[in-house]
Amino acid sequence: MSIEVQQETLKSTNVTEYIGKVLGLIEKENLTVEEAKWITEETVEGFRENINPGFLEYRKTVTLDNQFAAVEWSDEGSCFKDVNGKEYIDCLGGFGIYNVGHRNPKVLKAVQDQLQHQALHSQDLLDPLRAMLGKVLAEITPGDLKYSFFTNSGTESVEAALKIAKMYSDRTTFISTTRAFHGKSLGSLSGTAKGVFRKPFLPLIPGFRHVPFGDIEIMRKTFEVCQFVGEDVAAVILEPIQGEGGIILPPQNYLKEVRALCDEYGALLILDEVQTGMGRTGKMFAAELYNVEPDILCLAKAFGGGIVPAGAIIANEKTFKSLFDNPFMHTTTFGGNPLACAAALATIKVLIEEDLPTRAAEVGKYLLSGLRESTVGYEDKVMEIRGQGLMIGIEFHSDEVGYEFSKGMFDEGVLVAGTLVNSKTIRIEPPLTISYSEVDQVIATFKKVLSQLR
Repeated sequence: MSIEVQQETLKSTNVTEYIGKVLGLIEKENLTVEEAKWITEETVEGFRENINPGFLEYRKTVTLDNQFAAVEWSDEGSCFKDVNGKEYIDCLGGFGIYNVGHRNPKVLKAVQDQLQHQALHSQDLLDPLRAMLGKVLAEITPGDLKYSFFTNSGTESVEAALKIAKMYSDRTTFISTTRAFHGKSLGSLSGTAKGVFRKPFLPLIPGFRHVPFGDIEIMRKTFEVCQFVGEDVAAVILEPIQGEGGIILPPQNYLKEVRALCDEYGALLILDEVQTGMGRTGKMFAAELYNVEPDILCLAKAFGGGIVPAGAIIANEKTFKSLFDNPFMHTTTFGGNPLACAAALATIKVLIEEDLPTRAAEVGKYLLSGLRESTVGYEDKVMEIRGQGLMIGIEFHSDEVGYEFSKGMFDEGVLVAGTLVNSKTIRIEPPLTISYSEVDQVIATFKKVLSQLR
């Protein structure tokens, strides 16, 4: 055997042994102290050498001392546990993923049951769960939304919406808003607002214009100018409540006025409900809060129940029918796969049967009130607390105070985080299933950490 062959055989053996050790640890219900230590060391080294060392520096900025190396290992209900067994109440929710809780047993069972039949689809035969999920979405979404296209993530949902809007007419102009976040793939990034994410990739998709969120007069003038210069607006894309921008609620009647403008100028309205959808704001979809019917609705994050990555767009027939003649104009290999569809169907069933949107409204009101009461005397640190349902933003007077707050909450076992486009605003987005006792613990921790801020 040559030296080269021997080296390759040894390398292959080492890799399979390493994988075997990892899979063996996954099988275990409980870890020893030594095993937890090994996992932590391997995780830190792996991020440094093979993923991105920048993540380690980022973690240092939001945790205390050496806790940047906290390694998640399990989850259930409203909580995470790290590899050492420390429990955290999850008020970040994976940026809005865990609406029905962590590892919801009903969603988990649906996915496990589907695994007994088929994991992924053939790409040729008709896959039944995609058809059935599409029928359910047509029933529960607002207005005359009817046809669905399934994706794997929020940015993919936005990309699909933009492409369908372009196919609907010969127009190429899109209006988005300041502080918007629609994703980071090239098309969705064109609608996203923050310069730090956009500048390295300029020029982006042409035709996007940004106007201040909530300012209907500037949006009206933009429509007028676009029409005057022959660049008529194809669509307006909005988050009903801006998530990454800092939990920014729209002014009264703003969304209805935008809808009216779109109708007046023959443009489509795309509502990005990737973060607001699936019950988080107190309704199944935030569009219902404002009595607005979009032409295209984007979903993801919580759509897969926190078990399987899943997303979707749902459009009315006039908008979607341009794909009828050639459905292969926009496709995805894994979108709408059987596991994702099973997870989404089970998630919708849980949301409806347990009336979690209503619960989000009630618990959110209780949490919002408790947080606001706790800020009395700390107005020099907290600028504003705002929210709708269990989508709450705590805005501090500076980034530095926000970072210190995040560190303190983490140390006390409550997981929160800033937003990507507004770092001094902390998001509170727990599972909609969070108990009142856990909410009380969050409020008490919030008050304690606030009192310790310098």
